[in-house]
Amino acid sequence: MSETKRETFASRLGFIFLSAGCAIGLGNVWRFPFITGQYGGAAFVLVYILFLLLLAMPIMVMEFAVGRASVQSVSRSFAVLCPEHKAWSLWGYIAWTGNYVLMMFYTVVNGWMVAYTYYSFTGKLDGLSAEAVGGFFGGLLANPYELTFWMAVVVIFGALVCWAGLQSGVESITKIMMCGLLLLMIILAGRSVTLEGADKGLEFYLKPDFSKLFTDEAGNFSLGHLGTTLYAALGQAFFTLSIGIGSMAIFGSYIKRDRSLLGESIIITGLDTFVALMAGLIIFPACFAYGIQPNAGPGLIFVTLPNMFNQMPDGRIWGALFFLFLSFAALSTVIAVFENIVACFMDMFHMNRHRAVLAMAVTILLLSIPCALGFNVWSDFAPLGEGTVVLDLEDFIVSNNLLPIGSLVYLTFCVTRYGWGWDKFIAEADTGKGAKFPQSLRFYFTYVAPLIILLILVTGYYQTFWK
Repeated sequence: MSETKRETFASRLGFIFLSAGCAIGLGNVWRFPFITGQYGGAAFVLVYILFLLLLAMPIMVMEFAVGRASVQSVSRSFAVLCPEHKAWSLWGYIAWTGNYVLMMFYTVVNGWMVAYTYYSFTGKLDGLSAEAVGGFFGGLLANPYELTFWMAVVVIFGALVCWAGLQSGVESITKIMMCGLLLLMIILAGRSVTLEGADKGLEFYLKPDFSKLFTDEAGNFSLGHLGTTLYAALGQAFFTLSIGIGSMAIFGSYIKRDRSLLGESIIITGLDTFVALMAGLIIFPACFAYGIQPNAGPGLIFVTLPNMFNQMPDGRIWGALFFLFLSFAALSTVIAVFENIVACFMDMFHMNRHRAVLAMAVTILLLSIPCALGFNVWSDFAPLGEGTVVLDLEDFIVSNNLLPIGSLVYLTFCVTRYGWGWDKFIAEADTGKGAKFPQSLRFYFTYVAPLIILLILVTGYYQTFWK
C-alpha cells in the first residue's frame, strides 16, 4: 500500500462520471457511427454489444480491482500486488507510455472538434457547398500552425483541470461536462428523429438485417466479410472502454470499498453504450433524411455532416451544438487520461500535483506536434504504407497493440496463479454492495477469453500488413 495520503473522489457520482467520461470519447461519437454505417447498421450494433458484455466489461472490472487493491496507478499497481513476480511490473511502464501515445493523436483529433465548434458558432461553415466543406477540412489539416494551435488548446484545458486537483478540478469539471453531454444528446436526437425521411435511418439503425453480416460491399456472400465485421466489433468494444493501459485502474485507486466493482462497471458501460447508441440516433436519421450515405467513413463527421447542417433550417445552431457535443465527449477522455499520466508521475517520483501537471503538459504538447505535422509538413511520411500518416501509426500502436495486449495482461494477471490470482481478484471485485462477479465463468475467463483477444491481435496484424 502507498505510504502517502491518497486523493479520493468526493462522491460515487464523481467516480462514475469520470470513469464513464474516460470511456466516452472518440470511440463513441466518431468511430462508432461510421463503423456501424460501414458494417450494416443494427446487426453490427448487436454483435458489438455482445462482445462488450462478454469481454470488455469484465476486463474493466479487473482494471478497477487492480487499482483499488493496490491504491496505485498502473506504473506501480502490479509491483504492489505481485512483488514475487517482477515481470508483471514491466507492463506498468509500457501502459504508462501507452497513455502518452494515446494523447499524441487524441489531442489533435479533439482539436479538430473544438475548432469545428468554434467555426460553427461563428458561422464560418454557413452556406458552404459539399466541395467547399471538404476543402475547409482539408485546409485545416494542411495548416500546421492552426492544427497545432487547436491541439494546444486541448492540452492546456486538460492541464488546467488537473492542476485544480482531483475533486475541485477533474471531478467537478467532468460532472458538468457529462451533464452537458447528456443534455445535448437528448436535444440533438430529438431534432434528428423528427426530420422528414428520418424513418429510413431509424430502420437502418434499429432493425437488424443479419444478412448484412455476410454480405460484402458488392452484395456477394462472404465469410471473409463476416470475419472482418466480427473483428471490427471486437476492436470497437476494447477501444470504446479504453481498457488495457490503466486508464480505468487509476480511478479504481481513488474509490472506497463500499460498492462492488461489477455493479459500478455495469453502470459505466451502460453510460458509455448509451452515448454511442445516441450518437447513432443523432447521425443516421439525419443522414437518410438528407440522402447522405451512412458508410461515408471517417470523413462522415467533418465533411459529410457539416454539409447536412447547411441544408437544415437553423443549421448553424444545430451544427454548433453537435460539435460541442463531440468536444465534450472527447475532452472528458483527455481529462481522464491526463489525470492517469499525472498520477503515474506522482506515484513514481513522489512529485506534487502541480509540478507533475506542468511537466506532463509540456511533454504532451511536444509529443503531439508530430501528429499535427503529419498532415502537412511531414505528409510524405507514410509509416504504414501509402495513404497513411503519423496519426495512423500512433492509433495502430494503441488500438491494435496496447489495448488488446494490455487487456490480455490484466486478464491473465487476475485469473492465474502466476499473477495476482483468481481468489484475490474475486475478493476485491465482490467487496461492497452490488452485483457480484460470476465465479461460474472462471473457465471462460481463463481459457476462452484470452484466445479471443489473441484472435483480435492476429486479425489486426493481418488487416494492416497482409490484406
